[in-house]
Amino acid sequence: MRNLIHPTAPGGDAAALVQRYALAGHEYLDIHGEGDALALTPAQEIPGLRSLIRESWQRSAQLHANPDLPEAPLAMDSVELEEYRRQHPLAAVMPVIHKLLVLPSHESGLLVAVGDAVGRLLWVEGDPVMQRRAEGMMFVPGADWSEATVGTSAPGTALALGRSIQISGAEHYKRSVHPWSCTAVPFHDPDSGALLGVVDITGTESAVAPHTLSLVEATVAAAQAQLRVERLQLAASRSQAPARRRASGSAASSGAVREGSLYRNSLQLLGRDQALLSIEGRTVPLSARHSEILALLSTHPDGLSADELSMLLYSGESSTMTLRAEMVRLRKILLNLNPAAVPQSRPYKLGMDLAPDCGQVLNCLSRGAHRIALEIYRGAVLPRSEAPGIVELRNRVSSLLREAVLTDGSAESLLKYAELPEARDDVDVRIAALKLLPARSPKRAAVVADLERLESELSA
Repeated sequence: MRNLIHPTAPGGDAAALVQRYALAGHEYLDIHGEGDALALTPAQEIPGLRSLIRESWQRSAQLHANPDLPEAPLAMDSVELEEYRRQHPLAAVMPVIHKLLVLPSHESGLLVAVGDAVGRLLWVEGDPVMQRRAEGMMFVPGADWSEATVGTSAPGTALALGRSIQISGAEHYKRSVHPWSCTAVPFHDPDSGALLGVVDITGTESAVAPHTLSLVEATVAAAQAQLRVERLQLAASRSQAPARRRASGSAASSGAVREGSLYRNSLQLLGRDQALLSIEGRTVPLSARHSEILALLSTHPDGLSADELSMLLYSGESSTMTLRAEMVRLRKILLNLNPAAVPQSRPYKLGMDLAPDCGQVLNCLSRGAHRIALEIYRGAVLPRSEAPGIVELRNRVSSLLREAVLTDGSAESLLKYAELPEARDDVDVRIAALKLLPARSPKRAAVVADLERLESELSA
């Protein structure tokens, strides 16, 4: 990790030399452009530029990030941002981050930003004067600071590399960010290891001091520990909830448990041939058939009879005997994971709330939040499954998302959707994106090339 940290911060002749090298790199960009030529640049062409910075610049150029655009784009409006933040797992640990980083930053002229796993800033707090300055480059909640959008920056590049990183001054790809320096640390789920987001310190040279990195890493570690504690407390609350509900008859208690389980007990189906089941912080992969069974039960909360489930699972003549054998094996797996997760029978029905990611996509689409749905969507539901019920679910989720993006999506949403495997040959999506992209947008060339490819393949 340490080889990714700025080697010369803060201050001094070495730091000044790093800035001269970085500025020389930007002069190279002015001469040669920021297209594919940069990706082929040998190390000696930009002497002194750190290898991780050069590689990040190369990725930024290939992704058509524009170093001369002064502002980052807004990815979410205020309504979408508020809803997304409320549901995001990092909301639970913001009090820890606020205490350890935000409060001290008011006296040190720094900003603290917390972003999601794709580089969108969710919270930006700290020194009020610095906040007003940062608004000039749209370093604000809801803005997209991914490497693909703004190029090299600590939040976006830390997410791209999955490691801690410090970026100083002119090492930023976007020139409007050259007065700033920043340190960022990715935030991984303490149980599954999944990337949840990033924690960033932004400011002047002190933002890339060695002690700043240690402080952010320690804060992330403390927040991860707090997240695990809250999950254990939630598990204990869930185990006690049935008794409380019987004693009090309180519907509110039941609703609180159900809401808390949305990110605690989940089923990841999108873009996977075999689902990942997460219950009370423990995550296990499932076989293809067990993935199908839990996908169907999680999307039919009222339960399914043996005949109904068989028809949804097996093409051709269904077999309840085969289904019962699979259910015996699935029960054994779930019993070891959590006895409360074992499905009931007659009808087959889940014993606990289990949130499938495709269900979250559908919920977002029903509220008109297609951008959040697009971020959750990682590909088709169990794409290799031929089970009739899964095929129907897969087609429904995919078609509703496509319709929403085509109807209400921005150019950025359309381009993001076009990157999905199922949209590789989607001419309508690319034409819609071209209509919305500004005439001078550098992203138009890639869309036109895609359309020419599709026309060539169709004519062949």
